[in-house]
Amino acid sequence: MDKLPNLPNINAEQLKTPTVEQLAPEGDLAHPPRILMLYGSLRERSFSRFLTFEAAHILRHFGAEVKIYDPTELPMVGSVPEDHPKVVELRELCLWSEGQVWCSPERHGAITAVMKNQIDWIPLEQGAIRPSQGKTLAVMQVCGGSQSFNVVNTLRLLGRWMRMFTIPNQSSVPMAYKEFDEEGRMRQSGYYDRVVDVMEELFKMTLLMRGRAAYLTDR
Repeated sequence: MDKLPNLPNINAEQLKTPTVEQLAPEGDLAHPPRILMLYGSLRERSFSRFLTFEAAHILRHFGAEVKIYDPTELPMVGSVPEDHPKVVELRELCLWSEGQVWCSPERHGAITAVMKNQIDWIPLEQGAIRPSQGKTLAVMQVCGGSQSFNVVNTLRLLGRWMRMFTIPNQSSVPMAYKEFDEEGRMRQSGYYDRVVDVMEELFKMTLLMRGRAAYLTDR
């Protein structure tokens, strides 16, 4: 086998070999995993909110600390200064979180304006900090009709753009009006089982990732 040629014009620092030791977690990790949840509808009977709250119950059962952001009265991005209370709240929650869940209805084959507006208010850089980089992400959607994956695919694209680690598993709930009772609780079904699977995977991946994100995203 021929030897590989020397690589020209490469800084030795760029070729520093990663090691298992460098993956040792840093910081105080005694607290439960911190999960921020965003949903994409303002309707009174919002199935994306119901699904988000159902997922929150599951995450809390696993031991996570969960906070759900209410998008009501969040102004359109760029229409108010960045010190608006709803913007400040969202950005502080993003910094606080170690993992996130994004859940949107499908409207006209895509995510809603409510969902996109929340994501657009989260900057790629905030001073010397990248608020979303290195955090885990799970994506979910609800559909009024037959099952679709347009929303989760779009949310994956956005998660990648925000430099997040999006887990492989995802949830898409078709005919969502059939899947929740009058109190907004999700009925037992294969769709509910999938939500449990997604939240379990997010919880596990967040445990594995936290304290290591700075090294994993350093390149």
